[in-house]
Amino acid sequence: MKIMKFGGTSVGKPERMHQVKELITRDNQKKIVVLSALSGTTNALVGIGDALADANKTLAKERIDTLHKHYLAFYKELLKTESAQKKAEKIIAEHFEFLNIILKISFNEAINRDILAQGELLSTKLFYTLLQELDIPAVFLPALDFMSIDENHEPELKKISEKLESILSNYADESFFITQGYICKNHRNEVDNLKRGGSDYSASLIGAAINASVVEIWTDIDGMHNNDPRIVDQTRPIAEMSFDEAAELAYFGAKILHPASIWPAQHHNIAVKLLNTMEPDAPGTTITAQEVGIGVKALAAKDGITAIKIKSSRMLLAYGFLRKVFEVFEKYKTSIDMITTSEVAVSVTVDDVSHLSEIVKELEAYGAVEVDQNQAIISIVGNMIAESKGSIAQIMNCLTDYPVRMVSYGGSRHNVSLLVDAQFKNAALQSLNDGLFEW
Repeated sequence: MKIMKFGGTSVGKPERMHQVKELITRDNQKKIVVLSALSGTTNALVGIGDALADANKTLAKERIDTLHKHYLAFYKELLKTESAQKKAEKIIAEHFEFLNIILKISFNEAINRDILAQGELLSTKLFYTLLQELDIPAVFLPALDFMSIDENHEPELKKISEKLESILSNYADESFFITQGYICKNHRNEVDNLKRGGSDYSASLIGAAINASVVEIWTDIDGMHNNDPRIVDQTRPIAEMSFDEAAELAYFGAKILHPASIWPAQHHNIAVKLLNTMEPDAPGTTITAQEVGIGVKALAAKDGITAIKIKSSRMLLAYGFLRKVFEVFEKYKTSIDMITTSEVAVSVTVDDVSHLSEIVKELEAYGAVEVDQNQAIISIVGNMIAESKGSIAQIMNCLTDYPVRMVSYGGSRHNVSLLVDAQFKNAALQSLNDGLFEW
């Protein structure tokens, strides 16, 4: 059995849902199809939740009505028969009745998570209705019946696997299963989610849970590119890369893949393919355990970075200093991306500033603290970069016109990361693209 995950742009228009139908029926292999919400829906639902959080029910109602109109137009183009359209009308009515009821009750974070779940529930139900209209046998597989996370927001893979195996055993003769990405149940049995981009994570977790033959991630891009095509001139898809390389690129900003989605597939050695819904015969990118080639393969950039420097003349003699610094970040559950040290200072970067003021206040007990916001991490990824002669010199030669705030080199054989002011990010990416790749 294989996993086929389709993102928001792949299901965002009625004709694209029909393309998805063609893709999942191209072969007879059993498959679980994981769908995201229609493109734009999650943003709209976030907007509804934001309005309710601000106690602006008038604005929330306007946003609900606007989204409702979009779905009423969508299903009429998607479905042709009267019976299928009536099913779709009922589905849409039920979900928007739920959203309108929320206007009348007290808003809280649990309700907000329920709001965010509506997108995937709507897309999968409408797609399932399309399959029924076309007499394509399929099983609707609610993700809330098997996908779960613990109190630390970590997926419960063993429990997911046991539940899925039990459910699938009841449908031994079925070939198509339709389920939702992103949504899950938490340890309190409430509706929750795997955060933005979590549909990729869902697909990888499901693949690991059932030991799938492959996890296919279908988007509107023909695989992982060697740079961001929205920013730089001349990019190209990468045919093959290792799990480690893909994980580095995803974490440091490559938008095509959710950062967490590599681990479950890597842990169970399940190949991941990145494919283009609009160009289904393009080779895309295949990600496996095998490391292919040596040298730089791709660049990625991560925005919204804050650098924090703690300077203390006592550092040299104070063993345990770094432990104390890290404990502050651990206390506020704030992850560190990069770290550099000297005899008198340590610099770290974070992308979560929700507890920045508290962190800075506690760090001031250990020395003078400087904060630089609006930074960007540029990550140069490939195989054995840190072990290749002259690689760091080649990289730095591309950046002679731009100040580099931090360098992380040697922590991974697959990655060299640089911190620059956000205003230099695009130009630095272009310069690296021109200097590191042969065209």
